[in-house]
Amino acid sequence: MENISVEEVKRRMDAGEKVNLVDVREPYENADFNIGGTLLPLGQIQSMQIDDIEDLKEQEVILYCRSGNRSGQAAMFLDAMGFKNTKNLVGGMLAWEDKFGR
Repeated sequence: MENISVEEVKRRMDAGEKVNLVDVREPYENADFNIGGTLLPLGQIQSMQIDDIEDLKEQEVILYCRSGNRSGQAAMFLDAMGFKNTKNLVGGMLAWEDKFGR
């Protein structure tokens, strides 16, 4: 797992780059505000219910949550499951909102 900044992710998204975003928050958090990631709550990752992203094992996967804690845990779980390139969005949606708003 590596860390990635909100600025880097936003720059890449704005440039039209395909980024594999995974939101590990709960559905109500995702419904309130999200940046387009696949919703896969941490609990599902911990119980290895990862069918929605199984095909991304060899690709970069950027995980995010509210503050960066749950996504860091999720990245470690995915690493242990054989994912090769996980990145944790530092500061999560709090940092995103602070920098770019909603």
